[in-house]
Amino acid sequence: MNIYVVRKGDQLRSISQRYGVNIKQIIAANQLSDPNVLVVGQALVIPSPGREYIIQPGDNLWAIAKSFGTSVQAIAGANQISDPSSINVGQVITIPIQYHTVHAGETLWSIAQRYGVNTTAIADMNYIINPSTLYVGQVLRIPEKLLPFKEVNAYITKLNESGAQEVHQLGRYLTYLCPFTYSIKEDGTLTELNESAVLNAAKTEHITPLMTVTNFVNQDFNSDLAASILRNAPTQDILINNLLTVMRTKGYIGINFDFEYIYPEDRENYNAFLEKVVTKFHPNGYFVSTALAPKISSDQKGILYEAHDYEAQGQIVDFIVLMTYEWGWAGGKPLAIAPINEVKKVLDYAVTVIPNYKILMGAPLYGRDWKIPWQEGTFAKTIRPQQAVLLASKYGANIEYNQTYQSPFFRYTDETGQQHEVWFEDARSVQAKFDVVNNYGLRGISYWVLGNPFPQNWLVQENNFKAYKLI
Repeated sequence: MNIYVVRKGDQLRSISQRYGVNIKQIIAANQLSDPNVLVVGQALVIPSPGREYIIQPGDNLWAIAKSFGTSVQAIAGANQISDPSSINVGQVITIPIQYHTVHAGETLWSIAQRYGVNTTAIADMNYIINPSTLYVGQVLRIPEKLLPFKEVNAYITKLNESGAQEVHQLGRYLTYLCPFTYSIKEDGTLTELNESAVLNAAKTEHITPLMTVTNFVNQDFNSDLAASILRNAPTQDILINNLLTVMRTKGYIGINFDFEYIYPEDRENYNAFLEKVVTKFHPNGYFVSTALAPKISSDQKGILYEAHDYEAQGQIVDFIVLMTYEWGWAGGKPLAIAPINEVKKVLDYAVTVIPNYKILMGAPLYGRDWKIPWQEGTFAKTIRPQQAVLLASKYGANIEYNQTYQSPFFRYTDETGQQHEVWFEDARSVQAKFDVVNNYGLRGISYWVLGNPFPQNWLVQENNFKAYKLI
């Protein structure tokens, strides 16, 4: 896989010829609505020829296997496809067997670099004793690039059939699914949630469902509600029993507590509550996780941070989702949603008190459009990454890239004369995030939130690591 940034004068046909990739594959990989319209600064994912294939309308695995000289079983195995007759248009599959024809000027090293493997692996597979004996026209078998396995979580708020369809489409890329959300009540009971459609889809795709529990009241986190539970041991016991009942009834395997804006004085109460939950859940075969605000020190001030004890929770629970996003929040000034320099500051602190193998780094699947000059009390519009590119195209804006934040952005003026500033995600920004996950040796990544189509993300993820499956 390559990432190409569009330049002035580029056309899709010339880009496809440059990389030796069928133009339809580039269109499918990026889900381009109008292949004739490219934006200067737009990032395109270019599938590796012979290595990655995007399912087209009318495709079936038998025909794909035949065209690449492999078998249906080999493709299904390499891509964790349980039902070879069920594939989705736009789905990315890895071709487990690939070949390369040597061209003039190529060396074993340059070929190895192209495919992301080492020279020794190619030499051994093709019985090459002397690498200098390559000749033009020689056909080499390229070994499959070995990728690490990481755990991948995604929150989902669309719990209807539309959400279920998205779970089916993205199933191979996910370890966990968190339907959002069950809310606690002061008496230890829970709000109702009709998430059966996405749970059934998760089961089919071998995704482990996590019961997400919050201190939500009227679509907002409530400090008093959290306090009513964290300061009352008998009510905690009622809540834990209710949680276990729901989990057994609906087939959840674990739980994710997303308690936010907890009063600072409830810090130890929250730790003690989690210890009680773990004591009850582990004997029943359930694991426990939490979602924590992005902190850069243990004594960071603010109601969002103080009760989130990184060190204690790192010891108590099985893993932690760090919510490393929302620097560019809807009610604030224009900014990258997850600027990579700020994300690293959080991780630099986190890994000193939480084992890195317990950390899922949060990542956004959305962007935002602010009116500028920004005014206090105004709110940005949340947009899909593809929608951002369409806006840039519509208003003739070039997309820029902030190297410090590792994030794309642009400005435009709408029909009314109103100026806007847009920050969003693209293939480059998500690659930067996957680099961080790999470089810090983290357990994996956690997305907020499904429902914003972002096809580039999944192809780039697949090029960095595979989603570990627990079931």
